[in-house]
Amino acid sequence: MGDPYKTLGVARTASEKDIKSAYRKLAKELHPDKNKDNPKAAEKFSDVTKAYDLLADKDKRAQFDRGEIDADGNPLNPFAGMGGGFGRGGYGGRPGGASSGGFRDAEFGGMSPDDMDLGDLFEGLFGGGRARPSGAGSSARRGFGQRPPPPKKRGADIQYRLAVPFVDAAAGRDQRITLADGKTIDLKLPGGVEDGTQMRLKGKGHAGPGGNGDGLVIVEVGSHPFFRRDGDHIRMDLPITLDEAIHGAKVKCPTVDGPVMLTIKAGTDGGTVMRLAGKGWGKKGAKDKDGRPDRGDQLVTLEIQLPGDLEELKAKLGDWTDPAEPRDKFGL
Repeated sequence: MGDPYKTLGVARTASEKDIKSAYRKLAKELHPDKNKDNPKAAEKFSDVTKAYDLLADKDKRAQFDRGEIDADGNPLNPFAGMGGGFGRGGYGGRPGGASSGGFRDAEFGGMSPDDMDLGDLFEGLFGGGRARPSGAGSSARRGFGQRPPPPKKRGADIQYRLAVPFVDAAAGRDQRITLADGKTIDLKLPGGVEDGTQMRLKGKGHAGPGGNGDGLVIVEVGSHPFFRRDGDHIRMDLPITLDEAIHGAKVKCPTVDGPVMLTIKAGTDGGTVMRLAGKGWGKKGAKDKDGRPDRGDQLVTLEIQLPGDLEELKAKLGDWTDPAEPRDKFGL
């Protein structure tokens, strides 16, 4: 993978919000389920996800910006920043020139300091008969010429798509998912879950010499025929009859947890909004007494529905007209 900023198409000064927004847009465009006949889209989707994982982690992003790790999270040049030694300008020397009474470039029999094990040289100068140290800490005493072995790479991550019904996402119900190895696990949805939320399953990816990769679960929240999300709340329109609005009534109202009884007061106007506390969307970070995400409210807008056949209603009203002036507030 190349530069993660270029992969996501954002500037190096991009905010966390900008990075997340760019990732969500690309993830929807490149998702394998939408590009089954385009294998390159799957590769780009993987690169985009890796780039987001790195830049979404504040510590890793800072390390990358400082040049300490590459785009895959692997360390770069473990000796960077150690400063002068036996190279140019070492021991009081001037950059690019000879030092005063010290070592100069390429002054070890035609070999540069990078080509030599300086630990062996110092052992010869200061007691070559001593045994080479071993055990813990020996690598530091062997000199600057030896480099540590490259870190072992973890196995590749595995990406999963998890379709979650609207009502389950709102109520925070556990979701069962089958992994690549055939095992099934129950996932707890985080509060505030939304379409595009990414969940990481540690060690549930492919095996590798440096350990298993992770499972990356991308949540896709379904729509609903009459519920709609509004932040931490859920809104819906509930039709009631004219006689229920006039005389009052107890009516059933659907919620994501099942139907409840709603009391309509006599003389209720159309457009009245009623609140069902705790029947909304799970809040991010907040927990209830059972450890589940605390939830917002359900906001129910009442709509007065006239009868299909108005003749009987007209006959009952006769010549009666309503003397109210509902549009006075508009100055009409």
